Amino acid sequence: MPVLHRNVRYNCRVIFLNKKILLIRPKISLANTGNYRELRWFTPWTKARHVEEYFLPRIIQEVTGQETVPFGDAVLATKDTCLGAEICEELWAPNSPHIEMGLDGVEIFANSSGSHHVLRKAHTRVDLVNSATAKNGGIYILANQKGCDGDRLYYDGCAMISMNGETVAQGSQFSLNDVEVLVATLDLEDVRSYRAEISSRNLAASKVNPYPRVKVNFALSSSDDIAVPICMPVQWRHHSPEEEISLGPACWLWDYLRRSKQAGFLLPLSGGIDSSATACIVYSMCHQVCLAVKNGNADVLADVCRIVNDETYVPEDPREFCKRIFTTCYMASENSSQDTCNRAKLLAEQIGSYHINLNIDAAVKAVVGIFSMVMGRTPLFSVFGGSKRENLALQNVQARIRMVLAYLFAQLTLWTRGMPGGLLVLGSANVDESLRGYLTKYDCSSADINPIGGISKTDLKNFIQYCIENFHLTALRSIMSAPPTAELEPLVDGQVAQTDEVDMGMTYAELSIYGKLRKIAKAGPYSMFCKLINMWKEICTPREVASKVKHFFRMYSLNRHKMTTLTPSYHAENYSPDDNRFDLRPFLYNTTWSWQFRCIDKEVSKLGKKEEISVVADTV
Repeated sequence: MPVLHRNVRYNCRVIFLNKKILLIRPKISLANTGNYRELRWFTPWTKARHVEEYFLPRIIQEVTGQETVPFGDAVLATKDTCLGAEICEELWAPNSPHIEMGLDGVEIFANSSGSHHVLRKAHTRVDLVNSATAKNGGIYILANQKGCDGDRLYYDGCAMISMNGETVAQGSQFSLNDVEVLVATLDLEDVRSYRAEISSRNLAASKVNPYPRVKVNFALSSSDDIAVPICMPVQWRHHSPEEEISLGPACWLWDYLRRSKQAGFLLPLSGGIDSSATACIVYSMCHQVCLAVKNGNADVLADVCRIVNDETYVPEDPREFCKRIFTTCYMASENSSQDTCNRAKLLAEQIGSYHINLNIDAAVKAVVGIFSMVMGRTPLFSVFGGSKRENLALQNVQARIRMVLAYLFAQLTLWTRGMPGGLLVLGSANVDESLRGYLTKYDCSSADINPIGGISKTDLKNFIQYCIENFHLTALRSIMSAPPTAELEPLVDGQVAQTDEVDMGMTYAELSIYGKLRKIAKAGPYSMFCKLINMWKEICTPREVASKVKHFFRMYSLNRHKMTTLTPSYHAENYSPDDNRFDLRPFLYNTTWSWQFRCIDKEVSKLGKKEEISVVADTV
């Protein structure tokens, strides 16, 4: 919690026992990268092993009966052990406090954390905790925040207790329960015997600078607990990425829905992988809600009754609950195929959503007609002799009209059904398309929230397969096998001629690699080229790699401005291009990248000459 000490605001952990504050421990290492900006609000405590007197506000004095309490970097000494505290980021820091605290005899470390979910991150968190006690011995208790932070992050719980390098208790990673209590019975003598065998640790401990100790008249053990059974190590059960996608965004959506006090969601369902994956996440959310209610979660049930406006309602069937809170809408045009229409309809039937079919052609013709009447010219698609500009403009009109209609139906669909409230509009642009800018500004990618905006196309395909196997949604099989398409250009002989990867000039697999190199590896055009000529040496020549890298950076820089209006998305990938708080780069670039591209061309030329010399030498 924020605590103002001598007119400086610190992020603190307040430790209390029996209505008495024992210690206010300010955070030493602040998170200030990626999604976090703690230095904007707080100052780190820089006085190592130093304690000051903190004068409590009068309102707190009246509760605790204390005038002052210790404030600073100290540990707690009970009758039978010694406890130290870490706060979130300090576990991840290279000089974590638990190292020095452990050398000074602290046996139990407690960390109150706010660590958000990212796909495939849980094992890193678990490894950090276990390694903290493996090298130095001790007991580590990690408590992590749960739920949506009112923004793009979801905190996934995953509480754990570790002793001497092994996990002894594992909490749930995804849950609709607001609070989860994790308990383990452990023997402190196991910590002491473990440490006694590490001579290098004991040598370092003999020279350590001691921490101030706050004495606590309390014991964690008693003399008659010798027969109490202790907890044994457990094997950590990690979720697969597909399970994480099914559970994490689903919990985030539920938290957002109940806190926004809306009556449900509306999704433009195109019959493609992205919107279908979004629909499946909502369906998974309905499963989680029904399971929580079945397990006796009264808070979830109260939220459900308020959302559906029925105090007697109890959700038991996910499909029936989905019908009440989820509306899907297929917005056909003359460029839409019957196949995608059928796929969307069948999926809606299988998950139970309230499904709407409509046609946007009249609205599109009206908008284009206004332009033609004012300007005296009518734009044409490329297949009918139009220019590239005309072709793109006609595609964008369709996409933007779908956004307008999505919001209209979100506001009034429940009204037509005699039900109160409005619906949150869901977007379904994946992280790779956002990175490339393969979306129309203010089209159906513009929504209230987007549960898949931080997930790659590759992971979404795997998630769809997971849904086929676990939710038995057979409609997804045809969706999986169909090539991704925007269906914004005219059909050829009744069949789709436009595909996403052809439009983009790159594959989704390539986009994921570009994204990781651009954001995580901080690569510009030249350094990305240097990495990829080795990574792709078996499948591409240096000249082909150069062409791919140049094309990506042209498209990336041309479309970067679209990130300023990107729908708030569930943060699931560390290469998300979201520029609200994560990827803080300019949105106006010099799209020619002249100096960087010249450097790439020089390297291609050098490599070509080396290859020619090598060929001549082999011939000779």
